[in-house]
Amino acid sequence: MSHGNNTMTDWTARRPDDAPAERENAAESEATEEAKIAALVEALSKESADYKDKLLRTLAEMENLRRRTEREVADARLYGISNFARDILAVADNMARAMGALDAELREKADAGVKALLDGVELTERELLKVLEKHGVKKFEPLGEKFDPNLHQAMLELPDPSLPAGTVAQVIQPGYMIGERVLRPALVAVAKGGPKPASAEPPANDNAGSPPPQDPHGTA
Repeated sequence: MSHGNNTMTDWTARRPDDAPAERENAAESEATEEAKIAALVEALSKESADYKDKLLRTLAEMENLRRRTEREVADARLYGISNFARDILAVADNMARAMGALDAELREKADAGVKALLDGVELTERELLKVLEKHGVKKFEPLGEKFDPNLHQAMLELPDPSLPAGTVAQVIQPGYMIGERVLRPALVAVAKGGPKPASAEPPANDNAGSPPPQDPHGTA
């Protein structure tokens, strides 16, 4: 009998009317858990996206810093000798003036010792220019080029009808570049240019419409 009473008690405690309520509670509990999990996943995804964005920004800043540092180091290596190179140009100018003061006739008349000395000075000048070029310093002489105020310094104007106005007609002192910068502008004379060409139209005839002149001898 006791077993029968226990069976009746269990059946009474779990009536069919209670099943829907249990299922509803279980569904609500499951929905709540899913909502919590979804919220947690969303929060983690947002946090991950924030960390990824910060990482990408940091990497970009580091790359920009690396490039900027490399550029500054290269500029320092190339342009750090600007003051020294500018002083050396005075030596090159003096050597060029010394060579320019002697024309071909004087060199021909000079004895062997003087010629050897002049050849040595000329060789030294060429070697000096090679050393400067090795370190990024290049000489330029813009004869015949259009005047550029960024590269040239005009000292005077020369009337030269054979050249267009604004053309470098004479290089008084060569210029030098260091890398892409002007170390010293070239001193030049700029051509004024020749007079404007005369008009191609024929001159007006003041006697237009008047009869031709008569032959003074009165030919028939």
